[in-house]
Amino acid sequence: MKKIIMMLVMVFTSVAIFAQSDPIIGKWQNPSGEGRIEIYKKGDKYYGKLYWLKEPNDVHGNLKKDVKNPEKSLQSRQIQGLEILTNFSKDGNSFVDGKIYDPKSGKTYSCKMTLQGTDKLDIRGYVGVSLFGRTETWKKIN
Repeated sequence: MKKIIMMLVMVFTSVAIFAQSDPIIGKWQNPSGEGRIEIYKKGDKYYGKLYWLKEPNDVHGNLKKDVKNPEKSLQSRQIQGLEILTNFSKDGNSFVDGKIYDPKSGKTYSCKMTLQGTDKLDIRGYVGVSLFGRTETWKKIN
């Protein structure tokens, strides 16, 4: 009887640990290698912060600022550390209804993210409908 109880405890513990794992959470690199994004969860939504830049400084040696942002009040914030992925909801293997901000252009796009296995993430930014957009694949950093 003790063996059966111990096995049930182990099975339930394994199921609980597996249910808590979320392969999208972690650090990812964009295809150009210019930036790394950390994806995390707040409540039931997913977000991503640009935590590392290959070239964090401008030509004058100062940390790059969000100068392309259409809102003047946001142009003085640093790009490194900027939350560029916002408000994604999980839908099976995809994360939908979110936004992605591109600090290079100052534009915000609708976005969908889809896991391809455990180490690749397709990021699709678009305007209006997903048909009119661009996809790039990020790789997970261990």
